[in-house]
Amino acid sequence: MKHLTTPITDEDLNNLNVGDQITISGTIYTGRDAALPQLVELIKENNIPFDLNGSIIMHTAFSEAGIAPTTSNKEEIESTIQILSENGVKIHIGKGMLSDKTANALNENNSIFVVTPPVAALLTSKVLKKKCVLFEWEGMEAMFKLKVDNIPGIVAIHNGKKI
Repeated sequence: MKHLTTPITDEDLNNLNVGDQITISGTIYTGRDAALPQLVELIKENNIPFDLNGSIIMHTAFSEAGIAPTTSNKEEIESTIQILSENGVKIHIGKGMLSDKTANALNENNSIFVVTPPVAALLTSKVLKKKCVLFEWEGMEAMFKLKVDNIPGIVAIHNGKKI
């Protein structure tokens, strides 16, 4: 088990391989179908209110029931991964299989895809703080900034290789 703490550096990722079990602590952002395309628009307008360098985005909504990953290969999510990686996101957390095109884009930007168990009770127990940071009108699909302790995952895509 390898432990990562945000912000994530290139060196952190250079020490990982596909199949490695990891835990993540620090700050992560949430985003899925409604929020991620809007975040990409803010990036294009150079109007993002926080620094994405070394960041992590988990493909999830946040409700009173907690968090659990959504399927990352939905068009509204997978289509944002390249530009988010180009703009500093180092780890994308979700579930499901991503395309070879997306795997190549991750590789080009030294970013990775991590799968995590879709177990809301486990993942939610790892959240220490939450704060809505963008798109509040989207309700549970707004973007949240989470402080987390030991979110588990498995490296699924890294260096152009897939699990």
